[in-house]
Amino acid sequence: MRSTHRRRPLTGAAVAVLALLGAGLPALTAGADDDRNAGRSDLSRFYDQKIKWSKCEGMEMPRDLRCGKVTVPIDYTRPQAGTLDLAMARYRATGDSRGSLLLNFGGPGGPGVPELAYAGEDFMDLTKGYDVVSFDPRGVGRSSPVSCGDGTDEALEATDGGEDADDPKAALERLRRAAAECQENSGPVLPHIGTLNASRDLDVMRAALGDEKLNYLGFSYGTRLGAVYAAQFPEKVGRMALDGVDTLSEPLTEQGLVGAQGQQTALEDYLDACTEELTCPFGQDSRSAREQVVALVDSLDENPLPSDFGPDFTGQDLVGAISHALYSEQLWPMLTQALNMLVHDGDTRGVMALTGGGFAPPSTPYRGSAPARPHEPVDPTPSGSPTPHDGLVDIEEIPLDNLPAALMAINCADDPDRPTAKKIADNLEDLRAAYEDASPVFGRYRLTQVLMCYGRPPGTDFIREEVRNVDTPKMLLVGTRGDPATPYRWTVETAKRLGSSAVVLDNKGKGHTGYGSSKCVHEKVDDFLLFGTLPDDGSSCGVDD
Repeated sequence: MRSTHRRRPLTGAAVAVLALLGAGLPALTAGADDDRNAGRSDLSRFYDQKIKWSKCEGMEMPRDLRCGKVTVPIDYTRPQAGTLDLAMARYRATGDSRGSLLLNFGGPGGPGVPELAYAGEDFMDLTKGYDVVSFDPRGVGRSSPVSCGDGTDEALEATDGGEDADDPKAALERLRRAAAECQENSGPVLPHIGTLNASRDLDVMRAALGDEKLNYLGFSYGTRLGAVYAAQFPEKVGRMALDGVDTLSEPLTEQGLVGAQGQQTALEDYLDACTEELTCPFGQDSRSAREQVVALVDSLDENPLPSDFGPDFTGQDLVGAISHALYSEQLWPMLTQALNMLVHDGDTRGVMALTGGGFAPPSTPYRGSAPARPHEPVDPTPSGSPTPHDGLVDIEEIPLDNLPAALMAINCADDPDRPTAKKIADNLEDLRAAYEDASPVFGRYRLTQVLMCYGRPPGTDFIREEVRNVDTPKMLLVGTRGDPATPYRWTVETAKRLGSSAVVLDNKGKGHTGYGSSKCVHEKVDDFLLFGTLPDDGSSCGVDD
């Protein structure tokens, strides 16, 4: 999980395991790659639509925030085959507007509408020149949310090293069942999820907003989305800033291991700070606190707690909640309070609030009445817009597991490597050991996210092979030296891949992304987006007091 809600080197054994998984795998492509520039005439009904903005309904929203939706084809290679709606939200410009600025807050799998609603004040300076807009990507939030139902539990059983530790075939069968559960609970959007289609959606949004060029601010995974857009639609790139830069080349297996290591380091930093306070639920000894966290996770996996939100709360649910809170030191006090509620009172509400998921139990299979409509033709209205329909799910119907389910679906769709059953069976024990060594807390959680690609259709090699040397205006890339999720070297590597268009800003601080934590980064990004003023390539921001 890489999200704006705020590494150690790989061990030799870990590198060897990753090499075994990746060796000899064919380069697979998604069929949509060759059709990414599908005929504009077939898509004109989508590009010509206009967004109707109105008061945001549902949860409590800021008074000046307005909500809308845009309709996109579920399959860009067959635009007549059906549509889905994407939820959008907008703050109007307070000054002279030069158009819209689209925000993606990361994940993958993070909904943009609630993020803009609750963190909007961080972007108010940008309304001096833009309508500031965000959205729930396809498969996320209110936009045909995907879910895995009981599939995540099946996959976790495959990675726990328990009774079936010596039976890789049983683990593989569980992974197959997990993939089937995800398909059953997600419906027709699942085969068409991923960054290539999300990038096409971005271009439809750009046109529907009335902008000739896409002005864009992406965080974490949002930087991958921005880079893919730059490769697919270079002539439509306006001012683009990418903060917390994602990798475009490392395989998912290696990303997972690096992520586990980074989160373990962030957890240890948190516990060092926590144990200096009398309110820390683990006492005042940091070494003991680390042991207690591991014991708490193991205990909840063995004996889950009842939850007011649906399924019982497990140790892996706790791991997911902690991982969200570690991305920013600003969330540490909230994490401490939530852990106190859990440890002392058995109350899961605090940690559940940190997960950023939905509201409905992730156990109801996809129903045909849900928004994605695979066989519904789109007839243009007299205005040239697609036929309107009530395609957004209610906020209360978003599955609790939507965020992790979308994360896995998007990451799998973006990664071409699919190890064979034999490779997984031969190396599963070593994989478990490598991830456990990387992090006794986050290792199993991250390994599950990687292995849940097994049984899914092949991913695309477009990102790894084609997103390079983009012919666009200059774009700003921000890398943070102490980032636990997207290491600074990914910024350097991605900038090199993107070519001469990339300008790197080196943030010397800590935490995931720099815009929300560094005044210097905030100012330089705003200056670029509002006025076109770029810092020199390789310039830096110091650590804020």
